[in-house]
Amino acid sequence: MYPAEIVQPMKEELTDYGFRELLTPTEVDNQLSKEGTTLVMINSVCGCSAGSARPGVLMAVANASKKPDHLSTSFAGFDVDAIKKLREHLLPYPPSSPAIALFKNGQLVHFIERHQIEGRPAQMIAHNLIAAFDEYC
Repeated sequence: MYPAEIVQPMKEELTDYGFRELLTPTEVDNQLSKEGTTLVMINSVCGCSAGSARPGVLMAVANASKKPDHLSTSFAGFDVDAIKKLREHLLPYPPSSPAIALFKNGQLVHFIERHQIEGRPAQMIAHNLIAAFDEYC
């Protein structure tokens, strides 16, 4: 598990913009059982989180005309039990962090895995998410 002093600033990049932390398995299940759309950013210390995933998610939310009803995040390697539960909802996809998931009425409708984030600019991640928002939100 990562030290809190390393993780906290990375968490705040999202929570400062209204993302709600999912810290327990119960919080994951409760959030994903809500009606409407839920965006979940699986945050991590990986360089591609800082370089494109977090900025891309924030860019998408700031610039989309249609937005998810709920914004949430959980941190891989830190919010261990919550991530384990979240990954059950992401099957059949293998564990991936960072990753970005969009759920509609509890069903996974769009997923961006780490291999789709690495090496891509934040703008590309944002465009991908905005297209998903337009389709599902």
